[in-house]
Amino acid sequence: MPDDTSVHMTLNDIIDASQKKFADLPAVGMALETPLSYQVFYERIIALAVRLSREGIKKGDHIAILAENSQNWGAAYFAIVRLGAVAVPVLPDLPEADVHHILTEMRVPVLFTTERQIEKIYELNQKSLKRIVMLDDSAASLDFLAVETFSGYLVGALEMREEAAAKGNIVFDKVLEDDLASILYTSGTSGYSKAVMLSHKNLVANARSASAMIDVEPGAVFLSILPMSHTYEFTLGFILPLSWGARIAYAGKTPTPAVLQRICSQEKPYAIFAVPLVLEKIYKKRVLPQISKSFALSLICRFEAGKKFIHKRIGAKLLEFFGGNLQLMGIGGAALNPEVEQFLYNAGFPYLIGYGLTECAPLLAGGPPGDKTIVVGSTGKPVPGVKVKIVDPDPQTGIGEIYGCGPNVMRGYYNDPDATAEAITEDGWLATGDLGYIDDLGNLHVRGRSKNVIVMSNGENVYPEAIEHKMNVRPWVVDSLVVENNNRLEAWVYPDYEYVDAATTDQSRLQRHEYIEGLLAEMRAEINEQVSPAARLTRMLERREPFVKTATHKIKRYLYAGGSMMS
Repeated sequence: MPDDTSVHMTLNDIIDASQKKFADLPAVGMALETPLSYQVFYERIIALAVRLSREGIKKGDHIAILAENSQNWGAAYFAIVRLGAVAVPVLPDLPEADVHHILTEMRVPVLFTTERQIEKIYELNQKSLKRIVMLDDSAASLDFLAVETFSGYLVGALEMREEAAAKGNIVFDKVLEDDLASILYTSGTSGYSKAVMLSHKNLVANARSASAMIDVEPGAVFLSILPMSHTYEFTLGFILPLSWGARIAYAGKTPTPAVLQRICSQEKPYAIFAVPLVLEKIYKKRVLPQISKSFALSLICRFEAGKKFIHKRIGAKLLEFFGGNLQLMGIGGAALNPEVEQFLYNAGFPYLIGYGLTECAPLLAGGPPGDKTIVVGSTGKPVPGVKVKIVDPDPQTGIGEIYGCGPNVMRGYYNDPDATAEAITEDGWLATGDLGYIDDLGNLHVRGRSKNVIVMSNGENVYPEAIEHKMNVRPWVVDSLVVENNNRLEAWVYPDYEYVDAATTDQSRLQRHEYIEGLLAEMRAEINEQVSPAARLTRMLERREPFVKTATHKIKRYLYAGGSMMS
């Protein structure tokens, strides 16, 4: 973030400063389409804020956004917080029941949504909801609610703004850095969704922490592929680039390798923030086949020097895949497979691992870029202005619970003082629930959730994520999950059925089943050679349906506890 003492710690200050500095530069828009300039984007924000205010929205009110990414999403968000109201971004892949719970608990009078989402509120029994605005301009009607297209709503808003400006009375309540900006519902792996309260200062401080580590030229393109309703994308892929005068391009579609390649070839992004799944798919679908299909390359890769040479060459092609201008690929939201990271490191690919939580707005550690002491497999150093420590470390391994402290730590959980007191110590440290250690170079190594650790009968701790990484790197594995069942470890594997189909063309169903059983048996033998005796798998079973996942593509492990999965 530019060093400017006039920029204070509210989101309103951020967008005000950017409008003044970068008015004519492109700001936000859908990929491959003409973007809005900073000036036009700002004018829309103020107009929407004026209209919301005229319609009775005031400081402290909760306004929900249930929608896919777009420039209209961003304008709606900034209009909400301009008034001192609280934005409630709802993850677009949440099921109907969760959406009902959030909208009911938050008592929202206004909802910004889209055609893909509106069916989730047909059965909503919520008397506080008075108006719905369709951000994608789709036609929708509900007998019991006022529904309006964004374009229509904006026309009225611009007229109100012009009228108010002529009278010189565009005045909003003063918004302070400690005022609430967002309430976000976590979609964690442990099953209990909590409403995280983040202040303006929480979000701005974290964006500034990340911004202190990089320099971005005004006009640089940030390609947005993750939901803005997740703090990872919101802080790093929205607030950070806007503060630098960069342009944000929204992919608008599921970021499959084919979609990414088409967009990147034209947009030539400077930065992308992604979850590991994106890189892991590319690695398994584009990188591994290049090596496995060539006897010569496979032979060369048996030697470490040869592997690094080949990875470097493939890495150059990977940069071309992303448009040839990529300077930063931020990876977070879940743990990256170690083999995939080793490839990215060997390839000289400009990636950076980040670690954080919604409760920290979200970044605790990551980078800094160019630091040669960052160890592969770690998340780098704590970000500027943030402290990290390990509590109750194991005397032998140094592994303990990760705690974080800084201006980015949440205000607490909404309407849940007990959970807040359990998460935040009296002196302001957040207990993350994650396990890890800090090495001699100051790098944080995350080993997994404390709730996920499996304690075997001999007292040895088994970290299931580490075993799953070894399985997931195989091209025929989509996902896997290690569970404990009667003091024995089992692995459930969801195969890539396209891979299986290609390998068993014209074979019977029985032969296809035997092929999968053979792959499972072979993998179990290989994995058991690589882990400690206590971590060896007694069985490996095929799962025929995808696992249920969070917004950042982590399996909701609580749904499969106790080995109670059906194949």
